[in-house]
Amino acid sequence: MRLTARIWVDAYLTRLRLSDIPAFVVSHGDDTAGAVLIKLNTLDGQAVAYQRSFDLMTGDRKWMDLIAGAERDVDAAIAKQRGFDPDLWVVEVEDRQGRHLLDEPGLAD
Repeated sequence: MRLTARIWVDAYLTRLRLSDIPAFVVSHGDDTAGAVLIKLNTLDGQAVAYQRSFDLMTGDRKWMDLIAGAERDVDAAIAKQRGFDPDLWVVEVEDRQGRHLLDEPGLAD
């Protein structure tokens, strides 16, 4: 059984807060089934957007780069995704060290 998008986002924000990593919801998607994008802003004009993908070979869900580069380009790609999917959640993480915690156990689910 998968978590709802709202529960996953709330748990993710709590993990980040406990690690003193600032994050906030930029776009509140559908509470139940909305997809989630994570934008990592390294506060130097660069950013990366991550999306959850399904690995057909292993059956696992993984976080993959959607786009990386200049923050304005990442923001444009996210805006384009939101145009296709109004139920999309966008969470922005701000960390100069590039920490996002997406590689921790439990966050791919």
